[in-house]
Amino acid sequence: MELIASSRIVKAQQRVEASRPYAMQLTAAMEDVARQAGTVAHPLLEEREPVQQVGVLIVTSDRGLAGSYNANVLKIGEELIADVNRRGLEPVVYVIGKKGVGYFRFRGVGMRGEWQGFSEVPPYEKAEEVGRTLIADFADGSIDELHCAYTDFRSAFTLRAASQRFLPIAPEEVHGSGLEAVPAEYLFEPEPAELLHALLPQYIVTKVYAALLESAASENAARRRAMKAATDNAEDLIKLLSRQANRARQDEITTEILEIVGGAEALTASSEG
Repeated sequence: MELIASSRIVKAQQRVEASRPYAMQLTAAMEDVARQAGTVAHPLLEEREPVQQVGVLIVTSDRGLAGSYNANVLKIGEELIADVNRRGLEPVVYVIGKKGVGYFRFRGVGMRGEWQGFSEVPPYEKAEEVGRTLIADFADGSIDELHCAYTDFRSAFTLRAASQRFLPIAPEEVHGSGLEAVPAEYLFEPEPAELLHALLPQYIVTKVYAALLESAASENAARRRAMKAATDNAEDLIKLLSRQANRARQDEITTEILEIVGGAEALTASSEG
């Protein structure tokens, strides 16, 4: 399992790295369109007051044997839910991964949405399904905010459970920091505002997909680490038990030799007597 996880880490890391240029270009395009559109009004940018219901999306794995991977991200998810409760608001829970679904079912926590069966190799179609569901719930007022708990993959040795607000989209994500180089000039067809309305939902889907890919790479890295620790512990245990078995066998042989010598001496003594 350690070797299988090691081979999957490479592919998962490649998927993460391959998705980042797309996300960066989508963000850059969105910023360029927003500059031309001027004042942007879109439901996904709407800061609602008062906030009543807060969505919490938690990304876990479908399989175990991954050390503390699921425990860490579930802890972040529980902290988000507790924070929502402290604000006097109602949490609306969405869960990806069999382990997370089982965790909240066992504790009697209701889930508005749950998805399973693709944690190790998440397809874009599933990210789109999840993203569209979240966007629809935000648009119809079922949730007023959305936060996501997932595992941030930095390298095979650096994994960190983290949280991020997905909805509403922060204005700086659309307009950028304003420190970039002089933007290129574009001719837009259709109008910039119409383009931006098409890009913003796609941006949310891309963020969900990125969280799934980061979590998948982290899951394989955590599983490799856990299986390596299990293999090392098993080898240490085998050495210890082998040493104890050899020592017991040596003691048994020594006892048998002493018994044989003692018996021979007794026979010699009796024959002389």
